[in-house]
Amino acid sequence: FDEAAGEGVGRLLRYVGGTNDRGVGMGMTAPVSITTFPRDDGSLARRFVIGLRIPSCYQDNPPVPTDSSLRIEDRPGMTVYALQFGGYAKELDFRTQAARLCSALGDSAPYQRGLCLCCGYDPPMKPYGRRNEVWLLQEEP
Repeated sequence: FDEAAGEGVGRLLRYVGGTNDRGVGMGMTAPVSITTFPRDDGSLARRFVIGLRIPSCYQDNPPVPTDSSLRIEDRPGMTVYALQFGGYAKELDFRTQAARLCSALGDSAPYQRGLCLCCGYDPPMKPYGRRNEVWLLQEEP
């Protein structure tokens, strides 16, 4: 998780920094989200989707990534259950916090149990007051 997240975030940073078909730097947005797919035992499947929000002024016609491993994806609106925590979050931190959120919600809460989004809001050079969140997607009624 940690290595894949670092590599994926690096690719996204290069894309928003100008490695795209227009050579335009778009600036960074937050959060960076890592969609994970938890197994029944709490471990994570080795498949991740790392994403960020494209700045508003580029959303209608975003620059095309030149890195073939990146793609533009439209995400529909969503309602999430979220738990915020601090620190330099790694896989174990996200898994622990996701378990806390699941426990707080209980068995009857209407959320999608097959995925969890791990979100980070801060650049790596920010040492204090860091913000991370785990999100569980609410089931649509």
